[in-house]
Amino acid sequence: MYNPRYIIDVLADNIRKTRNPFGAGNGTVNTWWKGSDLPSEGDTMLFTGLMYQLMPYIKKTTRHIERFEGTKMADYVWLQKYVPKLMVKLGFIFMADRKDKEASNHILESMVKLLVKSNVNLFYRPKLDYYSGILLYDLGDNEGFIEHARFVATKLKANGIKKIITVDPHTTYALKVLYPKYTGIEFDVETYFELIDFEARDGKSQVTLHDPCFYGRYMELSDKPRKILDRFGIDHVEVRNSGKFTHCCGGPAESISPALTQEILSKRYASLQETGKPILAMCPVCLGNLQKIGADVQDLSVFLARYAN
Repeated sequence: MYNPRYIIDVLADNIRKTRNPFGAGNGTVNTWWKGSDLPSEGDTMLFTGLMYQLMPYIKKTTRHIERFEGTKMADYVWLQKYVPKLMVKLGFIFMADRKDKEASNHILESMVKLLVKSNVNLFYRPKLDYYSGILLYDLGDNEGFIEHARFVATKLKANGIKKIITVDPHTTYALKVLYPKYTGIEFDVETYFELIDFEARDGKSQVTLHDPCFYGRYMELSDKPRKILDRFGIDHVEVRNSGKFTHCCGGPAESISPALTQEILSKRYASLQETGKPILAMCPVCLGNLQKIGADVQDLSVFLARYAN
């Protein structure tokens, strides 16, 4: 296990200097929207929080963390904050696999497809789409989280943003619950799947939903995607621990101890396998972890987007 203080120091330094947990700068990782015809004005802003965009880089970084966990090199992770940010940015350009980046982009494109099919008047402004800072909160750096949250919330408010569509549970929880509590600035926040509103019929598919902790335990949104599946005639076969009692994928511990994450993830995957059905994830962290362990899993948005043609 890594010393949590070292990990927090590196993350906090990166977020303070670049507003990105990896220190690469948002423009380096947030390119999925280029070539699209998304408007920059509208009723509700799509806010990704960069979580899906960061997953290809998290995947590569985790491999290095796994290699050094439990070795003497683990004591020197704090030195990363002294690496010039320009070098970090250049390294990131070539770091992630192209297929992984394309897969993450496809997920976000699928969400937009579902929203457009539902006649949602959304818009997107890349320069206002910041990382939420949620990992600082998860690791106990409240001071660092609050500073970053105030920066993001103030930027959004100054640009007249009132209504926001989120795409992952971590960002949703941060903007909907934590930002009002710690910054005093409140937005009207809904997830993309709460806004899906069109008719489709399947009647054949069977799937199992893995509820991420924030949706299942803390915001109690697990019924929303199930209602969509019901409306589309898709049978969702429940796993033993779901909804309010969902089992964690181990993601929050990954930056400190990949070994611990692997142990938690193995138990969760074993329970998901009991249904014998393909797994749908609603969180980039859960999706990445389940893919790493070899699960038959895809993102909920990609599965549903096939019905938006």
